[in-house]
Amino acid sequence: MRRLLAILLPGLLLLTACGGGEPAAPEPTSQSAGDTAKLDSIKLTENGDKKAPGVEFTQPLEVKEPTVKVVTEGNGDRVKANQIAGISIVALSGKDGSTLEDTFPNDPEELELTDELKKDSPVIYNAFVGAKIGSHLALAVPGAAAAEGAEAQPTQLLVVKVISAKDAPKVLDKPEGETVTPPAGLPTVKENDKGVPEISVEGAAAPTALVSQDLIKGNGPVVKETDTLTVNYVGVALAGGKVFDSSFERGEKATFPLTGVIKGWTQGLAGKTVGSRVLLVIPQDLAYGAEGQGDAKGDLVFVVDILGVK
Repeated sequence: MRRLLAILLPGLLLLTACGGGEPAAPEPTSQSAGDTAKLDSIKLTENGDKKAPGVEFTQPLEVKEPTVKVVTEGNGDRVKANQIAGISIVALSGKDGSTLEDTFPNDPEELELTDELKKDSPVIYNAFVGAKIGSHLALAVPGAAAAEGAEAQPTQLLVVKVISAKDAPKVLDKPEGETVTPPAGLPTVKENDKGVPEISVEGAAAPTALVSQDLIKGNGPVVKETDTLTVNYVGVALAGGKVFDSSFERGEKATFPLTGVIKGWTQGLAGKTVGSRVLLVIPQDLAYGAEGQGDAKGDLVFVVDILGVK
């Protein structure tokens, strides 16, 4: 989710207990929640997918709990669980109807309708799963109480149009592809009886530059620096070979933007393919520097299984 969702939806994402929801249906339809009568005055004028609709409502609008309902229903297919909904949003002040922000002229925001979202914010999840493409949803976010010496924040009204829906990219359980024999002199990797890669640094020289070596060459999409990856990985210090971090040990895959990790990962994984298992030998200047971070000191070695990208 990009900036507008990150700024305006936390109130809904955090307030998960919300009355008024309809019981789940075998084939879900969008579920209203909260004091939906407060949204009955909303009238929309459709302006297409690239321009925000005209919005009229009785002012001031105030809600005490997250409130959501479909204002106009589209004619497209229903959005399904685990899909990614493409949405555009216009955010308005409930006090006077002034526009706070408008994403309609831009590419749609992406809202992933995952089990995690269902757990953390059933209000949002249940509103979008089952909504038809082309629908407009109204989401009212309660205002914040005033801090001492400050003005209270009014209720915010978000009018959201469901532009599209697509299936989420597949996330693999393990690497899939062609096995590659690495050149001599690098750390060696073997799987234990649980399928977890184990790294031996015996005889491996300190790197003079970043090494990014496929151990398994995947057949999936090519990774870009701007992508968000889902991976399994294990990392050791080249000096001594001690494991300092492992998603395998935690028992859950890691997901992160490739721009938000150490340079050795960003440079070493960009251009690789989904399904690959990659050996990274990273000089300290592309890792955590001379001081390191905990046990991750000096030159580092990782085995990274690239399982998904978005």
